[in-house]
Amino acid sequence: MAKLAFLGLGVMGHPMAGHLAKAGHDVTVYNRTTAKAEAWAREHKGRLAPTPAEAAHGAEIVLACVGNDDDVRAVTLGGKGAFAQMGKGSIFVDHTTASAHLARELATVGRERGIGVLDAPVSGGQAGAEKGALTIMVGGEAETFAKAQGVLATYARAVKRLGPAGSGQLAKMVNQICIAGIVQGLAEALHFAESAGLDPAEVFDTISKGAAQSWQMENRVPTMMARKFDFGFAVDWMRKDLAIVLGEARANGARLPLTALVDQFYADVQKQGGGRWDTSSLLARFDP
Repeated sequence: MAKLAFLGLGVMGHPMAGHLAKAGHDVTVYNRTTAKAEAWAREHKGRLAPTPAEAAHGAEIVLACVGNDDDVRAVTLGGKGAFAQMGKGSIFVDHTTASAHLARELATVGRERGIGVLDAPVSGGQAGAEKGALTIMVGGEAETFAKAQGVLATYARAVKRLGPAGSGQLAKMVNQICIAGIVQGLAEALHFAESAGLDPAEVFDTISKGAAQSWQMENRVPTMMARKFDFGFAVDWMRKDLAIVLGEARANGARLPLTALVDQFYADVQKQGGGRWDTSSLLARFDP
């Protein structure tokens, strides 16, 4: 069992850190809102630390799942950041969906300090985190990945290294591009079925047996039909991710017309007050 630190105890980090503790690892946690760290420590009989640096002291692997690039820098760099107390040979794993630029920046800093760094964003949402069934896309050195892979498997159904630093974040961008297009297609399809007077439940039960089938169809269409939009990844966070995607596309020359359009559709949902609704709320744009 490993000595670990986990930084960030939101809807994803709380259950992920919990799986590590249940597996028998020695886990110290840090959260910006101390009350959440205290609650986690009571639930899992673990320890909390007042700063990322203190949480990371003596840890073999430090894992983080926070909000954005600035949040990652806040928990890693500076005197109170994790890197200040991480020893040579230790590993930092960033589960935050952030930029590939940040992943490469942290890898460079880590290399200078003898710290292995992996960018390892996840897919599967809150439900996947709670079930320990996330998909983890990893960028970083192969040797570092090999040392951390077993720990990551604690809360994952699939863990894959996809290349050097930044590759995990780039793969997560591909994931978000796919989701944006698929959910928009489902919203339009459901709107069309309802407008045509079809029974949407019967239609989707039928077409889900054919080539149109997808995870989003199986898991989100029933809640979309009920106009329930509190079952997954929030629109505010999706727009944050798509901003990263579109910024990277401008840098590498990729053309993403559909993704850019769907990003603006999510902006419409935000204007409707749906910033905390899940991504399937694109359907709400069609409702009177």
